[in-house]
Amino acid sequence: MTQPFLLPKGTARQQGFAELAAQGPITRLTLFTGVPVVLVTGYAETRALLAHPDVVRSAMEGPHRDFVSAELVRATESHMLLANPPDHTRLRKLVTSAFTRRRVEALEPRIREIAGELLDEIAVAGDGADLVQMFSYPLPITVICELVGIPVEHREAFRSWSTIAANANLRTPDEYIDVNVRTVALIRELIEVKRKEPADDLLSALIAVREDGDRLSEDELTSMIFLLMSAGHETTSNLISNGTYALLQHPDQLALLRAEPERLPAAVEELLRYDGPLQVTVPYVTRAPIDIAGERIEAGEVLVFALLPANRDPRKVERPAELDITRPDSGHLAFAHGIHHCLGAPLARLEARVAFDVLFERFPNLRLAEPDVEPDRPPGFLLNGIQALPVLL
Repeated sequence: MTQPFLLPKGTARQQGFAELAAQGPITRLTLFTGVPVVLVTGYAETRALLAHPDVVRSAMEGPHRDFVSAELVRATESHMLLANPPDHTRLRKLVTSAFTRRRVEALEPRIREIAGELLDEIAVAGDGADLVQMFSYPLPITVICELVGIPVEHREAFRSWSTIAANANLRTPDEYIDVNVRTVALIRELIEVKRKEPADDLLSALIAVREDGDRLSEDELTSMIFLLMSAGHETTSNLISNGTYALLQHPDQLALLRAEPERLPAAVEELLRYDGPLQVTVPYVTRAPIDIAGERIEAGEVLVFALLPANRDPRKVERPAELDITRPDSGHLAFAHGIHHCLGAPLARLEARVAFDVLFERFPNLRLAEPDVEPDRPPGFLLNGIQALPVLL
């Protein structure tokens, strides 16, 4: 028997997950979509199962699958996040050859420049400026567009598309299909341009990359851009928004960070643990029975890993509900674990470090405009962010 699961809101989101986790690290429930799942809330169980060879991605997990054509599915979902070995191994190797750490690290001066320009606009707007709409949202979309090689005139279209894609289950099938068809057409146009005139950007590198005579197909290219634009934007925006809110809520921690800026990398890791950008992973499925934590998970059951409670598992972390930027490395799961560990984690960390550095240096008296009002969170099941964050400068 499964229990129905209603999504908690605001701070109740963490509390709702904590109450589920208190029942045990493995819980059976029914999502709002009507799908029965095994929800994994324990840290050790999440790590173990995400690395288990019989826990795999499902071929039937795309949104509105009953309405989307096979052609559109191939053009948007032929990427490594939805693949299993050996396809996943092949795709990740090809993409990693283009999406290198050196390429990411070279972005830091430009990220600082973009962040500075956004803060100039916030200074003009003055008190009451919304940090989400004016800083944490536009910074990652601008960075990922420049990294990929999306022309300026197309960036607003990609921004609108990524918002719809990230909340697909809250949109009608017609809305979802229409925006995806138009986005695929635009990506294909860009691919043709880059083939004729390659540039120093990730799209050109993905087109050119070869490993042992292999290369990305047309559908794999379009799908990879879909993945980069959604995963590389919404989650990083949430990391910056959540992290800023957490630090402003904990002035002692913010004061310590200002006094000892060398703690910034560790602070980013603690913020990822404390209030990460994702509530849960996308679904997995078991292809064989698995015994774990005193439970038998049968073959064919759908698994969803709840990252928020896993990162606050008291069996792993002392004082899990407290923000402590001096905390030793917790080995958090905000970027998941196993073969699907987020490829863009180095970029997200870099953007967050730069964002917090320039934001709190530029506005040393920054504080919440409505300290007693809990910010609204997105209504979906996947993302964990903040919809607005008005501040006083």
